[in-house]
Amino acid sequence: MLQADGRASIRSVAERVHVSRANAYARINRLVEDGVIRGFGARVDHERAGHGTSAYITLKIVQNTWRTVREQLRQLPGASHIALVGGDFDVLLLVHTPDNRTLRELVLTRLQAIPEVLSTRTLLVFEEEDLEPQW
Repeated sequence: MLQADGRASIRSVAERVHVSRANAYARINRLVEDGVIRGFGARVDHERAGHGTSAYITLKIVQNTWRTVREQLRQLPGASHIALVGGDFDVLLLVHTPDNRTLRELVLTRLQAIPEVLSTRTLLVFEEEDLEPQW
């Protein structure tokens, strides 16, 4: 329920799951303390926020350099998701940029300048949609 609406009141959560407000409050606090809930935020419409170009970028990196590369990727403007994956490439990066020119500069100037990055492939996103959790 909180994934769908992070601003839901304790009262509405308690009513929906049929527990007291005190119990709902304690359970939510425990989930936060245990790290199950890592934070609360807003879902942004990137196009309306001035970042109308989105792309998934796959990277092949030098073996055993994930931690170093991850720290450098965190510094990239517009980076919103970074994952170490198995398969034909090593890293999957989601970026949101104002336009294609900015995306091009990000890939050709910033990403390919990282010494541990062996190659990149850019997959331009034509349309995207956040899915509501189906628990």
